[in-house]
Amino acid sequence: MRVLLIGASGYVGSAVAEHLSSLGHTIVALERPGTDDGASAYETRTGDLADPASLTAAVGPDIDAVINLATPSGDAAVDAAAVAAVTDPLRGTGKSFVYTSGVWVLGATGGADETTPTNPIPIVGYRPHIERQVLALADAGVRAAVIRPGIVYGRGGGIPALLVDLARKHEAPVIVADSSAVWPMVHIDDLADLFAKVVDAAPAGSVWHGITQPAVPVADLAMAAGRAAGVSGDTKVWPLDQARAELGASFADALALSQTVTGHAGIDQLNWEPKGPNAIADLTTGSYR
Repeated sequence: MRVLLIGASGYVGSAVAEHLSSLGHTIVALERPGTDDGASAYETRTGDLADPASLTAAVGPDIDAVINLATPSGDAAVDAAAVAAVTDPLRGTGKSFVYTSGVWVLGATGGADETTPTNPIPIVGYRPHIERQVLALADAGVRAAVIRPGIVYGRGGGIPALLVDLARKHEAPVIVADSSAVWPMVHIDDLADLFAKVVDAAPAGSVWHGITQPAVPVADLAMAAGRAAGVSGDTKVWPLDQARAELGASFADALALSQTVTGHAGIDQLNWEPKGPNAIADLTTGSYR
């Protein structure tokens, strides 16, 4: 397939592009005007999420699928217009559109799966509306699907890298607000493989959780991040007001969120076979060292 990838240069997007390419798909990376420096490993097209006409123009008849991995703009109207623009050329074609959401739309939960109603925290407050917009495209002849990744780790990046930086800065393992919190997590290479499975075979109107570890104790992650940073000692619980002042209120609140979320649907229905190392091992002896 020729896959238009929005966000191909990002942390997750670059892994998805690499994996899809390794499977024989052709990646067409969407780049904002003025950013093409000729260094992309992929064919590129120009478009801007704030310019709907440019998005529609980028989805030519040669494009077989579109994956949106772009960071949300923070403006519900802008993001809704972008989804409409990039999917208009797909209507009635049966071609695939995959939208990237995240498990924060579920809010604090002691157990959730793909059927659990959303209860978003403020940082992703309008994202369930975008999810519904995407899923409704199934009625318009688009094979639309939503992927909700957990906390992504691997290749030395993502939020776990922030835990390493915080440990180094505070000279101790750091937890934001809640020492009993747990996070659902997924290795970046396993997540890239789920994207490949979904774009290839997921039915229209489906939701998939990119989760391989449903509930990793943040206290254990902090200790492992401390070891990766070369610091030891007791874990420091960072008061929420202080974390908010440094990281921003919405993001700090997200880091304090405790969630248990499962992702069995991809394994059971799409033959997804996660193979990555677990999060603690990767922090302790893997890509974060």
